[in-house]
Amino acid sequence: MTTDSKILKINASLEPQRLALVNHPIYEDISTLRDLQIFMEHHVYAVWDFMSLLKSLQQQITGSNTPWLPSSNKTATRLINEIVLGEESDETTDGKFSSHFEMYLQSMIDCGASVSPINDFLNFVRDGVGVRDAVSRVDAPPSVQTFVGNTFSTIESNQTVRIAAAFTFGREDLLPAIFEKIVDRLNLQNHGKLDNFRYYLNRHIELDADEHGPMAERMVESLCGSSTINWQLAELAAKDALQARLCMWDGMHQRIQAAGLALPSLKLQS
Repeated sequence: MTTDSKILKINASLEPQRLALVNHPIYEDISTLRDLQIFMEHHVYAVWDFMSLLKSLQQQITGSNTPWLPSSNKTATRLINEIVLGEESDETTDGKFSSHFEMYLQSMIDCGASVSPINDFLNFVRDGVGVRDAVSRVDAPPSVQTFVGNTFSTIESNQTVRIAAAFTFGREDLLPAIFEKIVDRLNLQNHGKLDNFRYYLNRHIELDADEHGPMAERMVESLCGSSTINWQLAELAAKDALQARLCMWDGMHQRIQAAGLALPSLKLQS
């Protein structure tokens, strides 16, 4: 079986979970600005730990330690460095540069979502607090704590193939087109408060579809090579990453529904 066929096999095995994510009932319940705020207050942790997966791969693959030594996998090195360039220092609407995470954070501020918990979380991490302890200290929702814990179990395994598979197959292209339409509608109703978020979505999806997604798959191919064990590990890690994301989606959905029951008369505000 060729490497292309093996990638296709993994994608086929993931189709049930992908469909469960893109057809998740959460999208039917995002109808107000508050609904979207709740989504973002959860999802921002996924944007953050996506970057953690990426930087973990860069450290493992490219030989980023000092003293420097050449990488043994030139193909994977080139691919991961190109992905890092876009994800960590993409161009913003005003011609400056920013990570996609920071773009997301600014989008939250623009639309009135609370950024205090994620900022407190980052400060704990800067102070040396462990990730699991930090996400617990800020009282992140249980589904978020589980998701972040799962990601860092993958990172801490130090299994490059496992980390690469989680990064590649659990990507943000899982946000369906209907989500963009929801954001467009809410942005129009709220007089452009979501302009930066629309830019983030468009840029992120564009890069994923046209550049980073294919690059990431080529990276997995390069890392797995002809090893049957590596390909099996990649498939298991991909399924595990998608299942963790599906659990977080369920948690977000429950929070949005609970908020709607508590405030049934909440309407979009300008």
